[in-house]
Amino acid sequence: MDIAVIGGGHGCYAAAVDLTEKGHNVRLWRRDVAAFGAVLETGIINVIDAKSTRPVKIHKLTGDLAEAMRGAELVVMPLPCTTHLSLAPQMASLWEDGQVAYLPPGTFGGLIYAKAAHDAGNKANVAFGETGTLPYLARKQGADEVRISVYATRLPTGIFPARESERALEVISKAYPSVEPLKDLLDGALMNAGPIIHPPLIMMNAGPLEHFDAWDIHNEGTQPSIRRTTDALDNERIAIREALGYSAPHFPLADHYDDSRDEWMYGNSSHEKLTDSGDWREHIVLTEHRYMLEDTATGLSFLTSVAKLAGVEAPLATGFLAIGSAITGEDLYATGRTLASLGLDLDLAGWKKLLQDGFSS
Repeated sequence: MDIAVIGGGHGCYAAAVDLTEKGHNVRLWRRDVAAFGAVLETGIINVIDAKSTRPVKIHKLTGDLAEAMRGAELVVMPLPCTTHLSLAPQMASLWEDGQVAYLPPGTFGGLIYAKAAHDAGNKANVAFGETGTLPYLARKQGADEVRISVYATRLPTGIFPARESERALEVISKAYPSVEPLKDLLDGALMNAGPIIHPPLIMMNAGPLEHFDAWDIHNEGTQPSIRRTTDALDNERIAIREALGYSAPHFPLADHYDDSRDEWMYGNSSHEKLTDSGDWREHIVLTEHRYMLEDTATGLSFLTSVAKLAGVEAPLATGFLAIGSAITGEDLYATGRTLASLGLDLDLAGWKKLLQDGFSS
């Protein structure tokens, strides 16, 4: 299958090597071609995982977005959600009939790309899927090297429009056999674990993060009081899902930490593999890191806006968003990703219809 991988981050490099090793023809695009560095000269990304360290030859590297997307059956977009608003207009006219896009995860970004294409007059029949996490726990080790500590074993995935679910999931499953069908795109967006795990970890570890040169929020930063807080925040997410009619499994974050519970998205012992790698012992600048800009500013603003639509109280989501606003000096709800900021003034019935049928011509 011809697959376009959009972006040059940790998840994008991991996707490029994984999908190549699965036998697909991968076109890897990044905006800054020079940033490919040695990869551009050799076409090779070296991957380190539990199996071995080995070179993987990528089919095509390009800085031409149209070249990457042309003829691709699947477009995989493991990008920070902070890139969606700028990239969606660039991709709007490039989508082709029958293509499937996959945002792992997306924070409802699939709707942003679909709306941009619709607003640009692109009538191609394109389906957009979202899941709850990256398919990999991965970190680049250099310009041409990525370490994959964990591969996802379960990827609950929702599609927009939902009427295209069967077709889209069939395509995505060729690349990611671990996909599990959800009701619609919002169902998929509300599986996003980032806004649940990261805001408490960075804000409740703000002191050591600003004091020490490096700190592992997933190791010494994950203490019982913080775990109880993430569970409580996750209960708000689950309450929102239930109020909107989305059924279990809800993939509670507690499953990630306890192998005696149901298998989570990354499978058993994934937390231990993450901390053992040492890749998440890092220097985090609270006002600049993606855990603040992506998971808090974008993820929690989205979650709290959906809570309002569902009529569910979400005091922890609202509270962490307020603390993040104090840290950054910016009203993160006002500038974040909310249902209102998407430019669609819909009630609950209107959202359900849009999620099922997509945009009208």
